[in-house]
Amino acid sequence: MSLAERVTTIEEYQPCSREGSPDSRHRKMSFNPVGTWTEPAYEARLEPVGAFEVPRWKRMLQVFLAVIYCLFAAGVVFGYAAIKPVLVEEGVYRDHCTADELKQDVLLCYKQDLRLNLMFTIAAVSTNVVALPVGTILDRYGPRVSGIMGAFFIALGAVLFAFARDLPFDGYIPGYFFLALGGPFIFISSFQLSNTFPQYSGLILALLTGAFDTSSAIFLIYRLIYQAADGQFTVKKFFLVYLIVPAYILAVQILFMPATSYKTVGELVHQVEESNTDVLHDSDEEIEDPETLRRLHDARRSHRDSVVSEIATLLGTKDATQQTRDEEKKKSISGVWGALHGRSAADQIRTPWFILVMLFTVLQMTRINYFVATIRTQYTYLFDSYDKAVAINNFFDVALPVGGVLSIPFIGLVLDNTSTTFCMTLLVTVATAIGVLGLIPQAWAAYANICLFVVYRPLYYTAVSDYAAKVFGFATFGKVYGLIICLAGILNFSQTGLDALTHQTFHNDPNPVNIMLLSLGLLVGIALVGFVYKKSHKILRENVEDAAEGARETLMPGANEPRVTDYGATNGRGDEERGRSRV
Repeated sequence: MSLAERVTTIEEYQPCSREGSPDSRHRKMSFNPVGTWTEPAYEARLEPVGAFEVPRWKRMLQVFLAVIYCLFAAGVVFGYAAIKPVLVEEGVYRDHCTADELKQDVLLCYKQDLRLNLMFTIAAVSTNVVALPVGTILDRYGPRVSGIMGAFFIALGAVLFAFARDLPFDGYIPGYFFLALGGPFIFISSFQLSNTFPQYSGLILALLTGAFDTSSAIFLIYRLIYQAADGQFTVKKFFLVYLIVPAYILAVQILFMPATSYKTVGELVHQVEESNTDVLHDSDEEIEDPETLRRLHDARRSHRDSVVSEIATLLGTKDATQQTRDEEKKKSISGVWGALHGRSAADQIRTPWFILVMLFTVLQMTRINYFVATIRTQYTYLFDSYDKAVAINNFFDVALPVGGVLSIPFIGLVLDNTSTTFCMTLLVTVATAIGVLGLIPQAWAAYANICLFVVYRPLYYTAVSDYAAKVFGFATFGKVYGLIICLAGILNFSQTGLDALTHQTFHNDPNPVNIMLLSLGLLVGIALVGFVYKKSHKILRENVEDAAEGARETLMPGANEPRVTDYGATNGRGDEERGRSRV
């Protein structure tokens, strides 16, 4: 079995650009969401390192250390619902309250709530938009530089948040912004560690993703400590202690992490294939002594065999035929595989495939972040009881990280064993159920809503990226998926307007806004599912026709030659024509 047959699934789903490479297996891993907008002449990419060149113990340590810092910093800002009560208790933005509100001693006044939610909105938007520069920095300067930048941003955010009361300007919003900014720098730069052990790349990515989801519990832990200490462990003290985290990240990046990314499986295979030509060099003609030349060739051959052996050991011995068969089965099940493969990103974003999923993503991301930011105020109004809202908020704070971790294997099973039409239908159905449950002023509905929400959130993000890979292809994945997430993030600023509508126009009643988001999401979702269903059946029919045509050509020698029909047209359709028909 050749090494080229051992290319694993995880590399296939790397957000890479194939441009300029005739064989996708030989491309370099790229984290740049905008692909190759820049001219090749100005690209200065660092050469990746093979995992077999690094001791096993060090690679294991790198994965362990990365999981730890992702656990403490990658998505900590999404624990906003847990830290918001502490900020209210500490009187953050209390100066925005009116004299009447202060006289009535309201727990959370209108402008104070808007300001706090704006802080989270800006942070949530930045985590999406920052993927654009993070990818470029990773490609050009490597994961170590990216990790060090992430540590710096997190440290800056912690310092601003700790001393916000003493600053002559509002330090809370920029502080939370930099905490959010640092997350993608350290999280995305950790993806390449999945190549430290290619046989277990899926497990490593699952650990990193689980650490990201669980990191939202950091603020929950702080809130519990704050409450247990009767408010003595202030926000300032917490964030000064939290500076240990960026210091740890900095030390790990300098002492243990690789300066360049690890080679993907495709690059390792390519290295083996190139090594076959390394025995003979042009410079050999300058050596006149046959014995010296023989010893040189033997040394080169020995080195090549050693490298091949190490790479073979690293990749494992899984049966390639079965692996290939499994991957082909997954592609066939999806029903949309290759719908727009081979077309430019500019062409792809003008199709309903892109427009519908982009609109759906914008609406769902807005709903998700709006719910996270306003869960306590929503249920305070629905139950007309602050204590009941606090109990539901406390349950949500625990369920969010736990649900994210527990849903990982479930999500993988759904995406690998069901069609894209089914996945999109599941997303729309669950989103609708969440919206309906959120309107019912009953405790059972509230808890059911949260249970669905914490599973839906990671399922939604993963399903959208899976859709983009299968429909648009890996050559344009970074550009197209990056544009979807970036637009969704920017349009999430509408959350501030939704807050204003809820407080001012609807007098704190969240139902009108929730009904509006539910209705729009359902309409766009139905359109998306209907379109995908129709196109998937068309693709299936074309594949069946192609298979039948191939069988006919095999049975009828000469049938594969072009045959002129009426008006000079030839029978059969090329891939390009079929690609156009799927739009």
